[in-house]
Amino acid sequence: MRMNALVMSRSHSSIRLLVAAFAELGVEYQISLSASETIETLAAGHHSALVVDFDLPHAVQVAKLARSIFGKRKPVLFGMIGPETSISGVFQAGANFALYKPLDLLQVLHSLRAAQGFMQADRRRSSRQKSETLVYLQLPRGTTPALVQDVTEQGISIQAAEPLLPMRAVALRFVLPGTAQVVHATGDFIWADGEGRAGIFFQDVPAACRRDLQAWLKKHGAKKSESVRVLLEPQKNRRAIAASH
Repeated sequence: MRMNALVMSRSHSSIRLLVAAFAELGVEYQISLSASETIETLAAGHHSALVVDFDLPHAVQVAKLARSIFGKRKPVLFGMIGPETSISGVFQAGANFALYKPLDLLQVLHSLRAAQGFMQADRRRSSRQKSETLVYLQLPRGTTPALVQDVTEQGISIQAAEPLLPMRAVALRFVLPGTAQVVHATGDFIWADGEGRAGIFFQDVPAACRRDLQAWLKKHGAKKSESVRVLLEPQKNRRAIAASH
C-alpha cells in the first residue's frame, strides 16, 4: 500500500513543493493548518510521515506528542525550519530530518528517499488501524490535548507531550473509543511524572455521560477489579502526590 504523509503548514510555496515531491515518490498526503487539527488527524489513523513547520504556533508540542505517544505507529518526523529556527531545538523535539526553508525539491526528495526505509505504508485498506483517543484538559495555560491510555469508571490515565502540573478539579472531555459519544467530567490528578504521563480520578461526571461510560466499559469487558489499579502510577517510578495538591 502507498505511504502517506501529514503536513502541518500554512506556507503555500512549501506545500506546493512538498506536493510535487510526494507525487514523484507516490506518497499520499493531507494538509493541516493548526496544531489541534494535526493532533486530531494523527490520533484518527496511521501516517507514514509527519512534516511540521516549526514556525507555526505549538509546533514543538505537536512534534513531542507525535514522537512520544504513538508507539509503533510513530510517523517519521520532518521539521521544516527557517533561518531563525534553532535546529537543535527541532531535533530535541523529536525530528528525524530537517528541511530548510525555502525548500529545495532535490533536498526534499533526498530526505524522503532516505526516510523511506522507516516509513511504513498505510494499511488502512488491508487491515483496520487502531484509532487513538485524545482527552482535552482545561488547564490554566489553556486547552491541552493528551492521549488516553486507559479508561475506567473511576478515571483515566493519559500521556501528554510535556509534563503536567498536578491539580484538582480539572475540566476535561474525550470521545469514547470507537464511538461518537463525548464524555465531559472534572477530575483530580493522583500522580504525574516528568514524561507527561498522569492518572486522573473523576470527581464529577454528568449522569448521561456516566451511563455512556458504563455501557462502553461493559461492552468492552472492563473488569471492575482493575478499575483503580490501571490508574495508578507504574511501580518502577511511583511518586506519591501530596494530599494538599
